[in-house]
Formats: sequence, structure tokens, C-alpha cells
Amino acid sequence: MTRLLPTTSRFSSIVTVTVATVFLAISAQAARADFRLCNNTGSRVGVALGYKDAEGWTTEGWWNVPPRTCETLLRGALVARYYYIYAVDYDRGGEWSGHAYMCSREKEFTIRGTGNCLARGFDRTGFFEVDTSEQRSWTVQLTDTAEQKSSTKTPRRAPTRSRPALKAPQTPNGKKADKP
Repeated sequence: MTRLLPTTSRFSSIVTVTVATVFLAISAQAARADFRLCNNTGSRVGVALGYKDAEGWTTEGWWNVPPRTCETLLRGALVARYYYIYAVDYDRGGEWSGHAYMCSREKEFTIRGTGNCLARGFDRTGFFEVDTSEQRSWTVQLTDTAEQKSSTKTPRRAPTRSRPALKAPQTPNGKKADKP
């Protein structure tokens, strides 16, 4: 005689829903893509960001990033290969800069275009390039360096930024951004 076991459809449904919920939570975290910056120094850091979207070049600032913390600068999947950063060490002086010149200013800003900064009333600032290799997400790590520690540059007054993050520029995926 074959003995039938009682069905466990209710238990099976609960297990299926639980497994599906866990899978969705893991998938959502794995799919999350952002452009982040981590301040791995013992100082407060001010950060400005440059990027190209469908309307052209934009620079935005400032994010004030406390020591040993990370901040999301752009939310969502990255749509460009190159992004540009300029950062100031408020506590010890010095900066992280480069040779990609873009417009900025002391106070919170969103500036369209990279040309004629001074004539338009902005500062002309050297940003360093971040090549994301067309990844969907990226994290920049700011660290102390010998050059920064010996810098005699006086830091700018701490700019303020009221909104915590920006929305990612809306350009087609895979389209490479021209360099400034």
C-alpha cells in the first residue's frame, strides 16, 4: 500500500514567497549603480563634479564629505565613461586637481558649459579625470598623499551644498563622453 504524505502547499507557498523576496532584495542591491566618492582622509573635504550629458558639459558642487565617509554624487547607472573631480581639503589645506579645466565657484553651483569661465563670472578650475571604463557604477577614493601634506595652498572657505546628491545625466548607454 502506498502511503501519501499530506500536502504542504501552504508551507511551500510561504517558502516560495520568502525565497522570491530574498532574491529580489539581492537583485535590487546588485543592480544598484551609483557614482560615489569616499573621503579616506582625516579631514573634511569639499567636492565638485564635472560630467557630460545630452545637453553638454555640466559642473556641480559642493558636497561636503566628512572624514572617513562616502557620499553618492550621482544616483543610477553611469551613462558616460569620463567624470571629473575637484576636491579641497578644508582642514589641512591642499586639493585634488588636474588638467581638465572647467567652471566652478565658491558657493553651491550648477554651471552649464566649460568655456569662458572667467568671462562668465566663474572660476576656472582644474579637475582630475576619472575613467570608469564604461562601468555601470564607480567609487573614487580620496587619500592623503605626500604632495597634499606639503601643500601650502590655503583652503577655500567651506562651500555648502543643500541637496545630498544629483540625478545621473540622461544620455544613451554606451555613448562615450567627449573630454572637455
